[in-house]
Amino acid sequence: MNHYEQLDAWIDAHFDEQVRFLQALIQVPTDTPPGNNAPHAERAAQLLDAMGLHAEQHPVPAELVHAEGLQSITNLVVRRNYGPGRTVALNAHGDVVPPGEGWSHDPYGGEIEDGKIYGRASAVSKCDFSTYAFAVRALESLKAPLQGGVELLFTYDEEFGGEVGPAWLLKNKLTRPDLMIAAGFSYQVVTAHNGCLQMEVTVHGKMAHAAIPDSGVDALKGAVHILNALYAQNTLYKGICSQVEGITHPYLNVGLIEGGTNTNVIPGRVTFKLDRRMIPEENPTEVEATLRQVIADAAAQCKGISVDVKRILLARALQPLPGNQPLVQALQRHGQAVFGEPIPALGTPLYTDVRLFCEAGIPGVIYGAGPRTVLESHAKRADERLDLQDLRRATKVIARTLLDLLT
Repeated sequence: MNHYEQLDAWIDAHFDEQVRFLQALIQVPTDTPPGNNAPHAERAAQLLDAMGLHAEQHPVPAELVHAEGLQSITNLVVRRNYGPGRTVALNAHGDVVPPGEGWSHDPYGGEIEDGKIYGRASAVSKCDFSTYAFAVRALESLKAPLQGGVELLFTYDEEFGGEVGPAWLLKNKLTRPDLMIAAGFSYQVVTAHNGCLQMEVTVHGKMAHAAIPDSGVDALKGAVHILNALYAQNTLYKGICSQVEGITHPYLNVGLIEGGTNTNVIPGRVTFKLDRRMIPEENPTEVEATLRQVIADAAAQCKGISVDVKRILLARALQPLPGNQPLVQALQRHGQAVFGEPIPALGTPLYTDVRLFCEAGIPGVIYGAGPRTVLESHAKRADERLDLQDLRRATKVIARTLLDLLT
């Protein structure tokens, strides 16, 4: 039995334990917002320590966390040093969007049905806490001579941009790997992704009694005019095509709207938040300037309306660094061997924390446990789920890849 077969056998023998570990992680809620995620980090550290993987706990100062709109964050770092050589970081995030409605399973139950595990973060990305931890355990079970090291980075603010997660770890020199892999799906190696600009737009009018509407200025009517101008941009975006396989064109979404005071009151203020996905070829500064101009021009057409525009997130696109080839080649080779089909390297319309490492000059890719598409995973929808065979096989691919990179 060669080393790859030994890794596979160890993962098979310990797979029930791996699933229980994932269930325990799913069962501690990490809704973000509100982002009270330190309790999950404490529980994850306990579970990792029990497996012999000591987890350093790095609480982020409260003032930084609160400035990002969150409540508490403790980032985890597990360091495994095998001697001189390059360090490979494996990064997954534990924060999740709130479950929402429509679930047929407990969103924090970790229930298993028909070979799938259900729960918020079962596919994105508490699953890769387990993928990466058990890949490292399998690697160390070989007791083979290794060079370099592995760092497991488990962070908690990907949904809010990563500034008090990976960016904070990098800024404070708590990690500086040579290569990195971040949580992803099993059937492709992602080497590029979209950027994301999120903005909060507050439309101001003048409150008035609904019986005398002409005495006020309807902020909602102004907001509708601005929203129509923004949605018109989506038609234009379809004519802008990325050259990166897996990425199509830019697009815009308005995900949250709130305002008004009561049914019988002309609304004096309406706020909405927009999300603008940017293809790798776009310039974020130009994109933001254009959106601000569209909003200002539309508002100017509404008498008595004024607007405030605030940027709340800027996540730059992931541009592949030349040094990522060892990662891509190893993941593709072992992905094909384990899954029995070619594993393409391509782009994705998502945005992730990998960009923060690449901006720091650290080559990185996205690969982990998950289905062929985000849609199949039900990520950010009801009944998020993960096929346990994808978890098993992705763990084998990561373990084999680490063996290649560290020997």
